Amino acid sequence: MRTVRNWVLIQIFQVFCGLIQSTLTIVPGMDLLSGTYIFAVLLACVVFQSGAQEKNYTIREEMPENVLIGDLLKDLNLSLIPDKSLTSPMQFKLVYKTGDVPLIRIEEGSGEIFTTGARIDREKLCAGIMLDARCFYEVEVAVLPDEIFRLVKIRFLIEDINDNAPLFPTTVINISIPENSAIHSRYSLPAAVDPDRGINGVQNYHLIKGQNIFDLDVIESPEGEKMPQLIVQKELDREEKDTYVMKVKVEDGGFPQRSSTAILQVSVADTNDNRPIFKEEEIEVSIPENAPVGSSVTQLHATDADIGENAKIHFYFSNLVSNIAKRLFHLNTTTGLITVKEPLDREESQSHKLLVLASDGGSAPARAMVLVNVTDVNDNVPSIDIRYIVNPTNGTVMLSENAPLNTKIALITVTDKDADNNGRVTCFTDHEIPFRLRPVFSNQFLLETAAYLDYESTREYAIKLLAADAGKPPLNQSSMLLIKVKDENDNAPAFTQPFISLSVPENNSPDTQLTKVSATDADTGQNAEVAYLLGSDAPPEFHLDRRTGILTAMMKLDREKQEKYYFTVLAVDNGIPPLMTNATVFVTVLDQNDNSPIFTHNEYNFYVPENLPKHGTVGLITVTDPDYGENSAVTLSILDVNDEFTIDPQTGVIRPNISFDRERQESYTFYVKAEDGGRVSHSSTAKVTINVVDVNDNKPVFVDPPSNYSYELVPPSTSAGTVVFNVLAIDNDTGMNSEILYTITGGNTKGLFIIDQISGNITLKEKCVVADFGLHRLIVKAMDLGQPDSLFSFIVVNLFVNETVTNDTLVRELVRKGFETPVTPNAETTDSSSPTSDYVKIMVAIVAGTITVILVIFITAIVRCCQSPHLKASQKNKQNSEWVTPNPENRQMIMMKKKKKKKKKKKKHVPQNLLLNFVTIDEAKKDDVDSDRNSVTLDLPIELEEQTMGKYNWGTTPTTFKPESPDLARHYKSASPQPAFQIQPETPLNSKHHIIQELPLDNTFVGCDSISKCSSSSSDPYSVSECSYPVTTFKTPVSVHTRPTDSRISTIEICSQI
Repeated sequence: MRTVRNWVLIQIFQVFCGLIQSTLTIVPGMDLLSGTYIFAVLLACVVFQSGAQEKNYTIREEMPENVLIGDLLKDLNLSLIPDKSLTSPMQFKLVYKTGDVPLIRIEEGSGEIFTTGARIDREKLCAGIMLDARCFYEVEVAVLPDEIFRLVKIRFLIEDINDNAPLFPTTVINISIPENSAIHSRYSLPAAVDPDRGINGVQNYHLIKGQNIFDLDVIESPEGEKMPQLIVQKELDREEKDTYVMKVKVEDGGFPQRSSTAILQVSVADTNDNRPIFKEEEIEVSIPENAPVGSSVTQLHATDADIGENAKIHFYFSNLVSNIAKRLFHLNTTTGLITVKEPLDREESQSHKLLVLASDGGSAPARAMVLVNVTDVNDNVPSIDIRYIVNPTNGTVMLSENAPLNTKIALITVTDKDADNNGRVTCFTDHEIPFRLRPVFSNQFLLETAAYLDYESTREYAIKLLAADAGKPPLNQSSMLLIKVKDENDNAPAFTQPFISLSVPENNSPDTQLTKVSATDADTGQNAEVAYLLGSDAPPEFHLDRRTGILTAMMKLDREKQEKYYFTVLAVDNGIPPLMTNATVFVTVLDQNDNSPIFTHNEYNFYVPENLPKHGTVGLITVTDPDYGENSAVTLSILDVNDEFTIDPQTGVIRPNISFDRERQESYTFYVKAEDGGRVSHSSTAKVTINVVDVNDNKPVFVDPPSNYSYELVPPSTSAGTVVFNVLAIDNDTGMNSEILYTITGGNTKGLFIIDQISGNITLKEKCVVADFGLHRLIVKAMDLGQPDSLFSFIVVNLFVNETVTNDTLVRELVRKGFETPVTPNAETTDSSSPTSDYVKIMVAIVAGTITVILVIFITAIVRCCQSPHLKASQKNKQNSEWVTPNPENRQMIMMKKKKKKKKKKKKHVPQNLLLNFVTIDEAKKDDVDSDRNSVTLDLPIELEEQTMGKYNWGTTPTTFKPESPDLARHYKSASPQPAFQIQPETPLNSKHHIIQELPLDNTFVGCDSISKCSSSSSDPYSVSECSYPVTTFKTPVSVHTRPTDSRISTIEICSQI
C-alpha cells in the first residue's frame, strides 16, 4: 500500500512540473524575484525527472578496508519502485574520474558501500578549510538499467579520530621574565598545534620540574584555543639565578591519548610593566584574487606606554594562523603592514583569518584578528570532467550497434572555480549526432544515445563537448569524446553450394583433393573471418582444411567397404558468439575391378547316393564378387576336360553325365574356376570332391547258426550269465548300413535266455531247473542300421537243455516237428528211449498251444468289437491308399486285385486288422535245391497292431553332405546372389528298385523296421507319405499261414525288398 502511495505522489509531482513549464511559456513578463523562484522550481523538476538523488553518510577517518558503510538499495527505498520488466538485473555503478583512487567501493549487484584500501585522512582531505568547518567527501553512483536509472550523489562526512599528536612549534621554548614579576604573575607560552579536532585536539599542559618556582595554567581563548601560561610562584632574582630550564608536556583528549614535550628555558630580565595595545582588535578587509604580489592588505596600529626598549613593539602571526595564510601573506614585524606575499586564488581559499600578536617583550602580547576576504575574478575557464559509465578502451568508448535507445555512456560534470555568474556553466555539443546530454544536477549531464546506431553507415563518432561560463567576458572550454560503433556478428556465413555431390574412384592415393567448399559472410573484420570444419557425422576418411576449405580424402577408399558417404561441413565465422551454417556433402565411390571372385568354401565335398539318376543334381556352388556391375558378373566353369560332370555357368548347379556305382568308384575330384567380367578380369578356383554314398540294399545274412534246423546243447549245470551260443550275421553294405543289432523277437517263452544286441551272445539268464529241460526255440532278428530304412533277417536258434545228447536223431526230429507246431512254451523232453513218454509230452504241448490260441482269438474279438467308430472310418479311407515301403531305392506300390476286393465285400464281418497267431515261413532248404516246394513249416506268433508310422523323405534327392554336417545347400540358396532354383526329378523311378505288386488288403502287410507314412496327398515326388499300419520286411519271400481256427485258412504273402 505504501509503494502505491509513493508512486502516486511521484506521478502528482510530475504533473505539477509539467504545469509549471507550461505556465512559464505563457506568462509574458515577470520580475527578477519571480523568475528566480520559477528557475529554482524548474531546476527541482529537472533533477527529479532525471532521477537524481542525494544521500549523506558519516564515516570516521582511517577506517580499515571492507567496512560496510551503507546499503543504497534500502537507504534509497529503491524497493518501493513498482515492479517493471527489467532487461537486466539492477546494477549500482560508481562514477569517478579516470585516474582517481576512490575511497569507497560499491557492490554492483547489492548496492552495499564498503571502504577500500585507500587511506581516509581527514587532515589531508580538508587541509584548506577552517578548523571549525566540517569535512566532506563526495561521489556519484549510477543506478542501472535504464528503466530505473538514478544518479545518486553521496556525501560522506569525515569524522575526526585521534591520529595526530599535539606538537609545539619548536622543541625548545625560550621566554624572558622580568625579575620584578610579582608572585602569581602569568606569562604566555607558545601553544601546541594538533591537526585533530574537538576532544582529539589539545586539552592539557603540564610543567615538569617546575622547582616550586613556576607553575602552569591553561586558559581558553575566544576561538577555543587552549593557551598555556607560566605562573610565577616565588620572587625572582636575576642576580641569584638568571635562567631556569624545565619541560612542558602537552596532551590531547583522544583515545588512546597522545602527547609531546618541549624544553622550556626561562631567562630572568629587567622589568617591562606595560604591554602594547592595538588600535583595532578586529579588522575585515577584501582583496581581489588577482591582486599583484606586494599589494597592501591592511596596516595594523599598536601603541605601548613604556619607553625605550620596553616600548619597541614586535608584530608576528600567532601559531593558530594556517600555513596557507602564512604562505600567502607577509607581516612586517616592525611596521605591522600586511601585504600579498604570493598570488591569491579564491578557488583555493576564499577567506583567511590572520591572528596578529604585538609584543614589547613583556609577558602578555596584544592580539588583533584580521579577516581577509578574497573576492572572485573570472579567471578560471570551465572544466569538463568525463566519468564513463561504459568503460572505455584506450580512451575510446566501444558501443555495440545493437545498443538500445537511452543507453547511458558517461556522466559529464562541468565546473568553474569562479563564483556567482563567473561560475555558472552551460554544456552542449557542437553538431547533430545520435547522442544527447540530459541534465541530472545543476552542473552534471548524462550522455546517452538518442537514436539507433548503424555500424555500416557510421563507424566512429568524435563528440565535441563545449562548456561556457556566464562571466564577462565569458570563458569556455571544450573536450573531445570518442565513440566507436562495434560491429555485431549478425550475419552467418553462407555456402555457395548448400549441397555438394562428387564422385571419386576407389583405391585413390592418400591426401587426394576432392573439391573446395566456399562460404561468404556479410559481416566485416573478425566477424567475417570464416573457418571450415567437418561435422560430427563426418567419417575419418576425409579432412577439410580449416582455412582454405579444401576437402581431402586422407586414406585410400574402398567401395566394397562403403560406397556412399553422407556428411556435413560447417562454416563458422570468428564472431562472438560465432555463427555457423552447414552444407551436405555426398561422396560416391566409383568401383574398380580390384577383387577376385570368392567361393563360399575353398573346398566343396558333396555326398550323393549311388542310385542318383543321370543328369540329377549333385549340389550347388555359390561364388560372390564384392565388386559392382560387370566387375561382379561371375561365370563358372570346370577346369580341364571333364565329361563326367557339367556346371551351370550362372547358377553353379553341378550335374552328372554318368551313373554312379560306388563299387566301381567311390569319389570324383575336379576344380571349378570362377571368372568375373571386368575389363581386366580376375579369377579364382575351388576344389570339388563328389563322394558316392552307399545305399542300404543288402540285408544281414546269418552265418551262425547255419540254418533253422541246427541246435546247441545247454547242460542244466550251466551257471547264470554264461554265454551258451553266439549268433553271427554279416551285411555286405558299408558303414552304418552294415552295423547289426540282435534281438529275440519270438520263442523264449520262459524268458530263460537273453541276447546281447551288439555281439549276438545268447546268455543264460538264470540257472535251469527240471521244468526247463527240453528244446527251447528262439527267433532271433538281425537288423542293420541302414538309412533311410533298415533291413533285417530272422533265424531260429534251437537250444536243447539236457545233460547229454544220446539220441541226436530224436532231437533233430523235435526240431523239424517244431516248425509244424506254433511257438509255444518250450517243449520239454528228456533223453529217454520210451516213445510213449515222448508222445504224451507232444500231445500235452499241442493241447496247451491250442487252448492258448483260442483264448487269444477270443480276447482279440472282444477288443475289436470295442473299437471306436472313427478308427473304423480311418481304416475304410485307407483301403484306397498307397502302400509304400520305406526304402527309397526299392519302393513298392501294393495294389489290391479286383477279385480280392469282391471277397472283402463278402466278408464284412471279418475285422480289418487281424491278430495273426501263427505265421508259417516257407524257406527253401539249402541241401535240396532241385525241389521247389520242399519246405519246413514253422508257426510263429505275430501280433499286428495299429501304430503311428514315422515320416521320411522318399525322394531321389541326393545327400549332398554327411548327415552330421550343416545344410550348406540351404545356406547357398539364401546367401547366393544368383537366382533361386528348384530341383526337379530328372528321371523316372528305376524299375530295378521299385516293384509293384497287388495283394489283398485284409491279409497283406509290409514288413519294415522303421516307421513310415504312405498316405500322402501331395504330388511332389519328394514329399513325405503317411500310413498307419506297422510293416515288417523279410529278406526272402515266405508264405505265412494263420493257425486254423475255423474251416477257412487265410494266406498272407510277404513281399520283401530285393
